[in-house]
Amino acid sequence: MSQRDGFTGGFVAGALVGGLVGGLVGALVSRGREAPPDPEEALLEADPEKAEARIEDARRSLEAKIAQLNLAIDDVRQQLGSVNGNPTEIEAEMRDRSY
Repeated sequence: MSQRDGFTGGFVAGALVGGLVGGLVGALVSRGREAPPDPEEALLEADPEKAEARIEDARRSLEAKIAQLNLAIDDVRQQLGSVNGNPTEIEAEMRDRSY
């Protein structure tokens, strides 16, 4: 049992010393370096109109993808409802819609 206690104590001590040494080395290596510039901030500072246009394009793209997902979800619900033999509210609504 004393060997197991010695191993546990040594393991914990090694982990603590290793963590401290690793943190110190990391701090020394990164000293004096500054973080790389954020490309989004650079774009906003350079041309705000271009940045707004990119944001609007991304919004439109996301809205189109959300619409596609909603159609796919409605289709799966319709298929599952007909498999179970139980018409759902969505099926009734989709029958009333004209695509």
